[in-house]
Amino acid sequence: MSEIWLNAILVVIGLVMIYYGANWLINGSVAIAKKLNISHLIIGLTIVAFGTSTPELTVSLSATLSGYNDVTMGNVVGSNIANIGLILGLAAILSPIAVAKTTVRREIPIMILVTLLIIPISLDNKITQVEGVFMIAGAVLFTIFSYRQSKKENTHDTPLTTTNEKEISYKRSLLYIALGSLFLIVSSFLTVDNAVIIAENFGVPNLIIGITLLAVGTSLPELITTVMAIKKGHTDLSVGNIIGSNIFNILVVAGASATVVGITINPDIFRDYVVMIAFSLLLIPIMKTGLSINKFEGSLLLGGYIAYAIFLFYSLTN
Repeated sequence: MSEIWLNAILVVIGLVMIYYGANWLINGSVAIAKKLNISHLIIGLTIVAFGTSTPELTVSLSATLSGYNDVTMGNVVGSNIANIGLILGLAAILSPIAVAKTTVRREIPIMILVTLLIIPISLDNKITQVEGVFMIAGAVLFTIFSYRQSKKENTHDTPLTTTNEKEISYKRSLLYIALGSLFLIVSSFLTVDNAVIIAENFGVPNLIIGITLLAVGTSLPELITTVMAIKKGHTDLSVGNIIGSNIFNILVVAGASATVVGITINPDIFRDYVVMIAFSLLLIPIMKTGLSINKFEGSLLLGGYIAYAIFLFYSLTN
């Protein structure tokens, strides 16, 4: 019993580290956005999204090298579903989220296109190394495209600074981003590993732990980052973080894992592909209504995720 208490303490420490890591990542990213005159949305789509996706990347690469391909793809798909249903839903319940027109018109369709892309790639029940390289190339092109669009539009949907923000040098901004990302990686593993140990001690099946707890655990940085971005008034950064993370999870996390040794696809995961695509498509009508995600719509997203988790639990145990 004393060991479980130690695991619980380590989980709390991990969550505290995630809090500070997310705070540093946001502060550094917003400072860079101000200096380069880039919108918070684009920073959220790129720098913050990649930073908060690093736990998925490291976990999936480790799983792939160990031969656990189901864990790799389960982590990617489960994290994307959790990002929209759990994280965006919970965040909207806490505080309504404003959405820019460009997000509905451009970034959401890109995310949906990338999400749909996983279907034809997986039809032969594998993602080859060549396909993995093309997926990573797609992530690079997306980053370049986002940067150029931001510079061309010079968007002013939201101010790049608030009265509470202080001037931060480039060096300190990059240090914040690096330390924030490092804290997110280390704290995610610390939190997930010890939470898994606790779950196993209470008899939770390993398969359920892998598909739900691991996916949610590696999405903790997105959750904390999203909530803190909203708290700081950067709702566009919070939305960009979720959209960008879902794009990077597929193109970079799955792509990098496939590039290393290739990934064998379990046909059962196509069911979860459908759920992931459904959640992605649901964002269009939700965000178009008033260009925001209100508390009721957030409740629908969260309720949908809870329903999916319950369905998954019964399908795995029966």
